[in-house]
Amino acid sequence: MARVQLELPEQFIYKTSMQIRYTDLNTGGHVGNDQMISLISSARYSFFQHLQVNLENIDNHRIVVTDLVTSYRAESFAEEVLHFELGFMDFNAYGGDIIFRVTKTDKTLVTLAKTGFVFINQAGKVSPIPQGFINLLPDNVKP
Repeated sequence: MARVQLELPEQFIYKTSMQIRYTDLNTGGHVGNDQMISLISSARYSFFQHLQVNLENIDNHRIVVTDLVTSYRAESFAEEVLHFELGFMDFNAYGGDIIFRVTKTDKTLVTLAKTGFVFINQAGKVSPIPQGFINLLPDNVKP
């Protein structure tokens, strides 16, 4: 079976780190798929907080995750520190993708991931990217 291939952004614009807890491990003794997705979600939330994005109200819109792709490359274990680098790619009229590169302190690649997102208006309909969101982005990544 072919592996998922994810392209990386020209640059990652945010980095955060998290220590793996014993409760993040599955019965195999490593971080399970469900917990890695939770860690990626936490990194995404931290990223938006860094950008000063209020996920519940961006010009009367909110962000909704549309898809998730992960490609696991190495196991991670309790007490290890994982480093999450994030960047944007593939903006369209309604949203785009956030790319994640997750590594250990020794630079071992653990996971590559992508979450797609769109903006939803107050009526619950997919809507163009609000200008208020674009204004919060660094100039080198604006759509």
